[in-house]
Amino acid sequence: MLITRYLGVEQFGLYVTALAIYGLFNALGDWGLYQTATREISRPKANEKIIIGNVFGLRILISGIFLMLAGCATYFTTSDPQLRSALLIILIGYLFYSSYQILIGLFQKRLLMYQITFVELLGKIIQISLVVIVIKLDLGLKFIISSFSFSLFINLILIYLLSRRFIIFKINFQTKKWRNFLKESWPIGLSIFVTFLYFKADSILLKIIKGNTDVGIYGAAYKVLENITFFPGMIIGLTMPIFSYYIFKDKKKFKEIINKNFKLFILLVIPLIITTLFFAEEIIGIVAGNDFMASAEVLRIIIFSLAFIFFGTLFGSILIVAKLQLQQLIALSIVAIFNISANLIFIPKFSYLATSYISVITELLVVVFSLVIIYKNLNFLPKMKKIPQTTLAGLGMLFYFALLKSLPFFFLLITGPLFYFSSLFLLKVITKEEILMLVKKKI
Repeated sequence: MLITRYLGVEQFGLYVTALAIYGLFNALGDWGLYQTATREISRPKANEKIIIGNVFGLRILISGIFLMLAGCATYFTTSDPQLRSALLIILIGYLFYSSYQILIGLFQKRLLMYQITFVELLGKIIQISLVVIVIKLDLGLKFIISSFSFSLFINLILIYLLSRRFIIFKINFQTKKWRNFLKESWPIGLSIFVTFLYFKADSILLKIIKGNTDVGIYGAAYKVLENITFFPGMIIGLTMPIFSYYIFKDKKKFKEIINKNFKLFILLVIPLIITTLFFAEEIIGIVAGNDFMASAEVLRIIIFSLAFIFFGTLFGSILIVAKLQLQQLIALSIVAIFNISANLIFIPKFSYLATSYISVITELLVVVFSLVIIYKNLNFLPKMKKIPQTTLAGLGMLFYFALLKSLPFFFLLITGPLFYFSSLFLLKVITKEEILMLVKKKI
């Protein structure tokens, strides 16, 4: 809210572009080390000190090399002085993030992700405070970006200190173990890069073809999406170590936990879509301001992308713990080729509306391809009971909004989901035991 109103549509477009290229840095330098480390330390009798020490050393080497290369590339290929400064500052943020990301697996394994949440919440509070100061002093885009990088530095310090309660490791440079990790992780790393291509490249292409204003309109709606996609990531962060533990140890238990996640995501996606379709203008008005009202149309489209992202996140985690990374990489590569080709064809004529519809189709393809691979290799598809009752609860929420749309937005925003989840409980779609199962701290 602060940043959109301070920067305006065109400057916000530059901000979105800088964050998109930051995503590119992360994707290129990731190499799948975080996911591989999390999976490996979650195996029975895993040696955490050896795994984390070597992966951390490998991360430092890769990040250092990539930081130098990316810095040179940014300086020589970017002509816009504001964008160049923003990218050089955000590279520092990349170094902080890539360093502490490896340590998150220690918290995931112990189902203590709430501690990471508190740390990142503190980092965001600091970032917001700095943004207020920047706006008050009118320091401009460069200092807005600096507040982002500084918050990542705070996260790094705090997560490192908290991780020392679990293990005190030393950075290892055992090249033999590095080769083993890279052999396991490179398909995941390439998959992350390919995922970036279809998730963020549209903003970069929109900037190149149409300019900052169109990126700003698209980016304001997409920021709403990004601020919700943390939730499926959080749930998978809690449960992926359990997937990894049970997939080869107890297939029945593995399938049971997958189905619980699948059901939870269905129940969450329905009210998100209904609320957004009804109140897109109100949401954009609050998040970005009246200058971004064109973003409401975009938001109504890409909310369906969010629905598919929920399930794509779940199915992607299954492929990782099942060691099907290579097949996942091939599927995501096909999706990325479609996404970039379609954007290049349709952006010149349809601008951000093209990127919106292409985003939905892309995420749908990710879900479909992932399900095909899961069924082919594991002979299993996630399923959910009581679909008619769930549909009835969703329709009830739909009619609730339609009848009472003239009432204040915040009243409906609170009471609509309450109506929906109360209906689910009364129809016995959800039980208290199912909710408690997802937050148990013991495997």
